[in-house]
Amino acid sequence: MTSTSNLHSLLLDKFKAALIQIGAPEDSPAPLTRSTRPEFGDYQFNGAMALAKLLKAKPRDVAEQLVKAVELDGIADKLEVAGPGFINIHLSAKWLAAHLEMASTDARLGIDLQPMQTVVVDYSSPNLAKEMHVGHLRSTIIGDAVVRALEFMGHKVIRQNHMGDWGTQFGMLLAHLSDKLAAREVAETALSDLEDFYREAKVRFDNEHGFADRAREYVVRLQSGNSECMALWHKFIDVSIAHSEEVYAKLDVTLTRDDIMGESAYNADLAGIVAELKDKGIAVEDQGAQVVFLEEMADKEGKPAVFIVQKSGGGFLYSTTDLAAMRYRSFKLGADRILIFTDARQALHFRQAELVGRKAGYLRNETSYEHCPFGMMLGSDGKPFKTRTGGTVKLAELLDEAIERATALIAGRDSELSPEERIEVARKVGIGAVKYADLSKNRTTDYIFSWDAMLSFEGNTAPYLQYAFTRVQSIFRKADVNPTALQQSIEIEAPQERALAVKLAQYVEALEQVVNEATPHVLCTYLFELASLFMSFYEACPILKDGVSAEARDSRLKLASLTARTMQSGLDVLGIATMEKM
Repeated sequence: MTSTSNLHSLLLDKFKAALIQIGAPEDSPAPLTRSTRPEFGDYQFNGAMALAKLLKAKPRDVAEQLVKAVELDGIADKLEVAGPGFINIHLSAKWLAAHLEMASTDARLGIDLQPMQTVVVDYSSPNLAKEMHVGHLRSTIIGDAVVRALEFMGHKVIRQNHMGDWGTQFGMLLAHLSDKLAAREVAETALSDLEDFYREAKVRFDNEHGFADRAREYVVRLQSGNSECMALWHKFIDVSIAHSEEVYAKLDVTLTRDDIMGESAYNADLAGIVAELKDKGIAVEDQGAQVVFLEEMADKEGKPAVFIVQKSGGGFLYSTTDLAAMRYRSFKLGADRILIFTDARQALHFRQAELVGRKAGYLRNETSYEHCPFGMMLGSDGKPFKTRTGGTVKLAELLDEAIERATALIAGRDSELSPEERIEVARKVGIGAVKYADLSKNRTTDYIFSWDAMLSFEGNTAPYLQYAFTRVQSIFRKADVNPTALQQSIEIEAPQERALAVKLAQYVEALEQVVNEATPHVLCTYLFELASLFMSFYEACPILKDGVSAEARDSRLKLASLTARTMQSGLDVLGIATMEKM
């Protein structure tokens, strides 16, 4: 899954050809990494040590053979053997300049599309019985960033918002809603605060005589398709989805109503799933429940893992629904990859689901099933993020607070922005800060939520990157130059120009890693490093000062323009807005 615009892939292909030429086996390891220091070149090939034993030669001798065999004329200025057999690769400044020249005239920055795959991405997935809270933030924005990256790289993406819109709790909620409507309340008013509505229904369920029995009757009627119950359920779902849509609009994520494929969508398939598993001898009855025993995941005492697909009372579980969704996505949607974004606590469940699904034939051989777990958002006390009173933080309220804090931050800075522009900038900075603080952390780790850290204009934050972008834009306003009108070709001479040029050429590497590994933090790190290198370049290589030649000025303006376009592209992939002024 590589494109010809990927510099790393280009070098790797050259070295693989050289390995065959010197007699190494075709499957020989070919470790190629970016160099950590400029004196070690731009990339480093570290395969000679492993090959030395296979070829019965000294590592340095193998490295010398590779240097002679590898065809990097015009791409690298110098190859040098260092230490026990490392090969340092110094790219040609002329080749880099030509590569960036081509990228600067291309709408896609010189990045080729990958061979198209159909990728089904399951993310966000709120429970429609409650308002979205901070627990939904990571799934929603990490999933959306990966979706955007996949689409940018040319893949067909099918979003699947696996909303919790079915289950026994809906009996309780529908009974309560029915009473509200009977009292002539409007559904939208009754459901204006889903948390309060749920709380009221739960109090009645626990304390009001007869209400629990009514709730259970509603469950039976709902599951049997009773028209009155279904009408109430649709009303509840419609208002609940509207709550989610408001959050998606604030977050600027790409999910729409058309992407909803809730748990209820698979309801008709569940009995058949269980029957098939029993017929194939995969599921067996155990204490009245239908269970799959997974010997492959036995514990230390040899007891197999237990995967329940139907409760003793006949009810179905998440496991049954996930198997139905798996089959639908692999066969009906034709997925080459299925990506599922949930918190890490569900990792065991999805490992078991894939095992069962593979046994049952619910996944085509060519479909990969990839659970993409993420860590938790923690408060400053290191515990799950809560309100001061210990309650769940509503996502809509968190985002409103982010905008309020950004508004105060912008108000305290010198700016030529109009009042209207300040409002828009505050929105972009506040929402961007929340999203980037999450996306910039390794997906699999927990992270501590901090307003001060995420809204800082220093360090690896959205405000820093947004401001860095506006700094570049201000150069062109000051120069009164349209970047597209620049005729001078790019020339790379100073070390800071070279460092910036190499980083610009590596944009596609970051994108491909996000696509292949579902790790948006890699792109965040890339953009932060790019912005930092631009600042070093701008300080060391004057652009608009007196005494700078027209050729040097225009070459550096081209580098500045390509930096801004790359930053804007990368931030757009992450779902973070940019602005011309700040």
